[in-house]
Amino acid sequence: MAQYIRNYVPGGTYFFTVVTHQRRPILTSELGRPLLRAAFDKILTRRPVTIVAIVLLPDHLHTVWTLPADDTDYSLRWGQIKEAFTRSYLASGGSEGHRSASRVSHRERAVWQPRFWEHTCRDEDDLKRCVDYIHWNPIKHGLIVKPAQYPWSSFHRFIKLGEYPPDWGDQDPSPGFNAPEWE
Repeated sequence: MAQYIRNYVPGGTYFFTVVTHQRRPILTSELGRPLLRAAFDKILTRRPVTIVAIVLLPDHLHTVWTLPADDTDYSLRWGQIKEAFTRSYLASGGSEGHRSASRVSHRERAVWQPRFWEHTCRDEDDLKRCVDYIHWNPIKHGLIVKPAQYPWSSFHRFIKLGEYPPDWGDQDPSPGFNAPEWE
């Protein structure tokens, strides 16, 4: 069995990639979007984080979170968000993918991939690279040609804050940064 070593830094800022089971395109659906939002709201109300940036794509999401100063437990949050979404999604008529014998024996549903990818942001330059990657990601996946065209992204908030000009995104801001496309 693989050993997954996570980096836990109190009050740390982390980049995450979370992927649906078999990359099923359910997250931006009319059913998936509000249920995912409700799961985030439910869990992050009890266990707050600062969502620095986020993008929701059909089969995965990328986000950067900053945890409270004395907190390191992002794994618990992700587990609870995925569980809350799964329960409400299936109860609302959403379908799951094929459940392997292992998933059945562990009583796991086939809505999400079992884990998530995480990267600890080391400094402001690293954080900027991660945020730029998030806002460029819909272009990378061929969904749009300009970040401003994509509705499920924090890019619009960053424009209002003056972090980006409205026409930002003519070229890939983080070429070669492919680790976040975790399988």
